[in-house]
Amino acid sequence: MLKSFSYKTPMIAAGLAALLMSGSALAQEMTLKLGHLANEENSWHKASVKFGEELEALTDGRIAVEVYPNESLGAEMDLINGMQLGTADMTITGESLQNWAPMAALLAVPYAYKSLEDMDEVAGGEIGDEIEAQIIEKAQIRPIAYFARGPRNLTSNRPIESPDDLNGLKLRVPNVPLFVDVWKSLGAQPTPMAFSEVFTSLQNGTIDAQENPLALINSANFAEVQDYVNLTEHVRSWIYLTISEQTWNQLSDEDKDAVMEAAKRAQDYERELFLADEKQLVDTLKEKGMEFVEVDKDAYAAKAKDAVLANVNDEIKPTVEELFAN
Repeated sequence: MLKSFSYKTPMIAAGLAALLMSGSALAQEMTLKLGHLANEENSWHKASVKFGEELEALTDGRIAVEVYPNESLGAEMDLINGMQLGTADMTITGESLQNWAPMAALLAVPYAYKSLEDMDEVAGGEIGDEIEAQIIEKAQIRPIAYFARGPRNLTSNRPIESPDDLNGLKLRVPNVPLFVDVWKSLGAQPTPMAFSEVFTSLQNGTIDAQENPLALINSANFAEVQDYVNLTEHVRSWIYLTISEQTWNQLSDEDKDAVMEAAKRAQDYERELFLADEKQLVDTLKEKGMEFVEVDKDAYAAKAKDAVLANVNDEIKPTVEELFAN
């Protein structure tokens, strides 16, 4: 028979109870919910998981992170709205933030960045600092790291070698005014919709084409409903790992430092994955039956430049002109 026992003195009992309560608090004080659109194989998801692991380690388990891929916590715009209202904590988002902060359009200006190095120089420099500050002020969302994205390419069921070949092509684009206006000027028929709706819409013919980096083309299984990858490389860009400003303001200075350190480690980890993935994606998509089409990039770029400058917000137009000039 097991014997019950009691503490010898109230002081010891109270002390042990306090210790147990303290241990419970240390085990978990806060759980951050991080939702995004990519699937479990995508480098964004793996970096999100890495962020959670690092943050939990840095805070001795006081802060946990639950990661929700595949828009399972909500579509991008829903999560942004939720973060502003205090009902969501984190997401991965980019140029969609221009709906609140005009400078966020600079994350994905067609043909503005010729290489990954050019993009890093902007994202990690003075212009990047200005973009982040405006996002915090206007959108109440705080960028804490950025992930590189492969160039966006156009997929379709017929070759699209020049802008003349677009000819009213029904093309899914993100809900970004700049993208809509540029593709319309190039001759396509752009249709904004949530990423989660794209595969079915391609399958049933609601749209004819879509444009995304190779990683998302692969992870979303677009090879099953698209025959060609047209190497337009029309946008080279980055995307932010973000936290709600309301959530951020609940953190102590120590925990804010931990969040930023975990975010830095996640950013470095994602870059390693990104560079490795880009090397193998072309072969993978070819194996899945997709054909790669070289396009007249100069023709696309020349026509896109005029469209971009005609449609970007006056606030960022001088910066865009500077980027094109460089």
